[in-house]
Amino acid sequence: MGSEKKALVAMSGGVDSSVAAALLVEQGWQVEGATLRLHPCEDSNPERFCCGVDAEAAAKLVCDRLDIPHHVISAGVPFEDWILRPAWEAYQRGATPSPCPLCNRDLKLGLLMDTASALGASHVATGHYARVGGSADAPTLLRGADSNKDQSYFLFALSTEQLTRSVFPLGGLDKPAVRAKALELGLVNAQRRSSQDACLLGPDGQSFAEMLRLRFGADAQPGELVDEGGRVLGLHGGLHLFTVGQRRGLGVALGRPAFVQHIDPASGRVTVTTRPDALLASGLVACATNWLAAPPTPGEPLRCEAQVRYRANPVSAEAIAGDDGSLTVRFAQPQRAVTAGQAVVLYRGERVLGGAWVLGATGA
Repeated sequence: MGSEKKALVAMSGGVDSSVAAALLVEQGWQVEGATLRLHPCEDSNPERFCCGVDAEAAAKLVCDRLDIPHHVISAGVPFEDWILRPAWEAYQRGATPSPCPLCNRDLKLGLLMDTASALGASHVATGHYARVGGSADAPTLLRGADSNKDQSYFLFALSTEQLTRSVFPLGGLDKPAVRAKALELGLVNAQRRSSQDACLLGPDGQSFAEMLRLRFGADAQPGELVDEGGRVLGLHGGLHLFTVGQRRGLGVALGRPAFVQHIDPASGRVTVTTRPDALLASGLVACATNWLAAPPTPGEPLRCEAQVRYRANPVSAEAIAGDDGSLTVRFAQPQRAVTAGQAVVLYRGERVLGGAWVLGATGA
């Protein structure tokens, strides 16, 4: 069998990536598995990390069961430099980072593609619930068939070249079917919990933001909690502990539900509101747009559907691209808690047109 049918599978030790590897074996691919070691290998808590010794052991057992090679790739340094440090810098700017699209682009479908090439593999496969359509010369990224598990949002930052070399074997399946396949094959991790985002959690459920602060030895940036009129309500322990739209953990009692409305890194102030409508935005501005379809002419409105976070419903919108990679999006209906640092992903039906990084909300 030629190298055109050889794939390196990113294996986290979870059921999704394991079934992805098994399906490719069944389809006649030459398959090898690879686990990225992102954290110190002495970490052995399978519920906290997708890349500790337990995860590596689970992935190795699955590879043994499938009779395919298994590789462990040390990626702690690039994980810190490319994913974690930029995330902490975003928190310091008062933004709320979304590290998964970068991790997919730079590590799972970036670093692993270099490894795949070295092993003579033409493709990299993952357990994402998404699909690749189109042709080899003009691939398209499509939503996964299971709307409850669709992960195309997290893949918007891929390059066209990466998409050409990507395989998502679970794209046409739902989660129950994947679990059933794992049980049918007798995989050791058939009942294992999903590893999604597990590598972003600290010990004992510590928040991602606080884990990053401690990891980089940074000081918290305390400041004032104020209402919409600027009246001081109290003090907070650090900007990184807040995100726009947040309700819990504010440390103030106003007699009604309160939400974070604005985070100001210059003054350290966090503004809260008791008016849910104050969180609505008619649009947003974004930067560093990545197009997976033909980019529109700068300045001309593009009709599409915009999704402002992973679990948000897409909404009809107009997107206007700038010639500097900027993007302005106007929603047909106001959206709640549009947050700097998150991604806005543009769709037309099931197809991902592209996406960008949110700088801030516009309008009300």
